Amino acid sequence: MIVVKYGGHVLESAADNDAIVASLSQFHKRGGELVVVHGGGPAVDQELAIHNIPTEMASGYRVTTPEVMQIVQQTLSGSVLRNLTNQFIGHGINAVGLSTGDGGTLRARKYTPQVNGLSIDAGLVGEAESVDGTFLSLLLSNRYLPIISPVSVSKDGAAMNINGDIATGSIAGALNADEVIFITDVAGIYRNWPDLDSLIAEISLAELKDLAPSFADGMAPKVKAVITALISGANRARVIDGRSISNVESALRGIGGTVVYK
Repeated sequence: MIVVKYGGHVLESAADNDAIVASLSQFHKRGGELVVVHGGGPAVDQELAIHNIPTEMASGYRVTTPEVMQIVQQTLSGSVLRNLTNQFIGHGINAVGLSTGDGGTLRARKYTPQVNGLSIDAGLVGEAESVDGTFLSLLLSNRYLPIISPVSVSKDGAAMNINGDIATGSIAGALNADEVIFITDVAGIYRNWPDLDSLIAEISLAELKDLAPSFADGMAPKVKAVITALISGANRARVIDGRSISNVESALRGIGGTVVYK
């Protein structure tokens, strides 16, 4: 069983998007089990701009005021989720669109990111407090393909904005996924970004944990998500550049990108 994180920057390209959905659909039709968690940062940025709501990032996390959270929820669990689910249905897949909070899948608590060693109040940004794969396993056993928005909810019912990579890692761990694939707009994990020659082909979980403090911006939550996935139960993680459909097809065969193993 494979859990796929479908990055928001890849979603923005209509041609790449349809090719990826077609490839994932074919994998599912051949009998493969899939869970797809999507992002949508660029779509949220566009909607915030339309409403003249300021936004800022802190160590790869969006600072989420109540006003920002309203836009995040209506965009990610609304238009982005529905459009992506509809695409899979259009390819003949029995897809089900839901958010991480549905079916008791993920309950969130407030997360405080660190920036230059200082704790930053990022508002309604959450992290996984508890994860339960029972509902998703029920869907998978009946050949549904879950499409999941990374919007979650706290135990007291407050909507929380969870980084899509973090949500993916937590869900992959709870499902004991054979592999979790992060489809992004970079070739993989780099030891010394932006040095393109520092791309890592294969690395152990232990070594990645040692390197983790050196990562910043968008790569920091991605590396954290990979570590979370493997520690909590997933067997392997792979980070790939989804702007080439051949990379996606290769990844579904266990080839390419940066591979992280236990």
